[in-house]
Amino acid sequence: MTIDQTALKREVARAAIRYVKPGAVLGVGTGSTVDLFIDELAAIRDSIPACVSSSVRSTKRLEALGFKVLDLNEVEEIEVYVDGADEIDPHFAMVKGGGGALTREKIVASVSKRFVCIADASKSVDVLGRFPLPVEVIPMAARSVARRLEALGAKVALRDFTTDNGCAILDASGLSIQDPAALEDEVNSWPGVVTVGLFARRGADVLLLGTAEGVKTFER
Repeated sequence: MTIDQTALKREVARAAIRYVKPGAVLGVGTGSTVDLFIDELAAIRDSIPACVSSSVRSTKRLEALGFKVLDLNEVEEIEVYVDGADEIDPHFAMVKGGGGALTREKIVASVSKRFVCIADASKSVDVLGRFPLPVEVIPMAARSVARRLEALGAKVALRDFTTDNGCAILDASGLSIQDPAALEDEVNSWPGVVTVGLFARRGADVLLLGTAEGVKTFER
């Protein structure tokens, strides 16, 4: 990560504060940009009754700053979910999971009224697939799922990582994802897949993009 990227991430993290609804439970994602967002939240801690986090990493950071973190089972609905992306296309579909929290991120996003994506300009792409596509799998299914991904033309690597769910992650590189929703449906249907890191069925509602010209806001 360059200093410039860090500065852009910090700007979008700061810009996302305006989407936080005082008095409402806040959904918080995972990643380097979200770490900066959590740091910015400290200034308005008293207006946030509790958070729901998508990872152990984010939970620890939130609790260290004095936030109450709830299990999602204690919450009916989340007003706003703020998270980053490894890639996002013009239709607000995303590749996520570089930090390994894709399943929990997808679960929290699914119960959130509004998904605010915070990212620097390098994450904006015309077609998803430049970033390796993460797929969380039950460990015993790693090889069988890898063969299916290879049949689609991907080069697949088993990440040296165990998710918060105790599962494995395959990273599939070399794909040009022309129809993210269709590929999301297909991969999710394979036995042994916990979830694929495509967020097309539940994409972002707002994109805050950090650029050299400042933070640009896109909404759908």
